[in-house]
Amino acid sequence: MNGKARDPREVIREEMLMHGRILQVLQDGPKTVPEIAAAVDYPTHEVMFWVMGMRKYGRVAETKEVTDDGYYKYRAV
Repeated sequence: MNGKARDPREVIREEMLMHGRILQVLQDGPKTVPEIAAAVDYPTHEVMFWVMGMRKYGRVAETKEVTDDGYYKYRAV
């Protein structure tokens, strides 16, 4: 993806489509938001939006451990 910020409505519109892709990435084990973003080739800030929505509705959960960079890892529920 290019570095240009997209309209938030576009990001929201893709949310349900991205849930499946994110869950597929998490099948290999817990990952941080930047790792998920790299795997799905979307900007970290957009992936954070989607992951937080998935967390709110119980589709993913953070692990207890924090990486050296200060990120939580998320796993599929």
